[in-house]
Amino acid sequence: MLSFGSAAFDANGRLLSTFAANLELLEGAASSPATMEFWKANPAAWNATRVDCQAPSIAMPAYSAWLKTLPGKSVFVGYPAAFDFMFVYWYLMRFAGESPFSHSALDIKTYAMAMLRLPYRQSTKRNMPRRWKGDLPHTHVALDDAIEQGRIFCMMLEENRSSATGDGT
Repeated sequence: MLSFGSAAFDANGRLLSTFAANLELLEGAASSPATMEFWKANPAAWNATRVDCQAPSIAMPAYSAWLKTLPGKSVFVGYPAAFDFMFVYWYLMRFAGESPFSHSALDIKTYAMAMLRLPYRQSTKRNMPRRWKGDLPHTHVALDDAIEQGRIFCMMLEENRSSATGDGT
């Protein structure tokens, strides 16, 4: 993991706080050729991951402490949650000795599948309604992506609440 970002939202979709860190490479880690092709195609995002890098032993306890300052119990929300949560959870356990998320992770793509009544593999961002996505850019910079995903999820929640109460379209 080179970089990560989190955006905390309340139940009404208001952005409460953010956290981001770029990480020093783990000793002995090797890059995946496929991942390096991704970074080659996204040089601005790559460059953003290499600024002000911190040791994971510093960044992860700070992240855990930040999560504990948030109201309520944190739930990891991601797109795809299975991929992102795996890395964040491992780093938290390895370098902070705990995960304030416990095992609570929610996948935006799966939630979209249920709301759109589409097969999982068709529940991609390109098939999500524009009203969920807004106009935030998808930069592949960790904090930008976290805010974008949080806003998408909050829009989905709001629409789901409105349709459940009869207030929506």
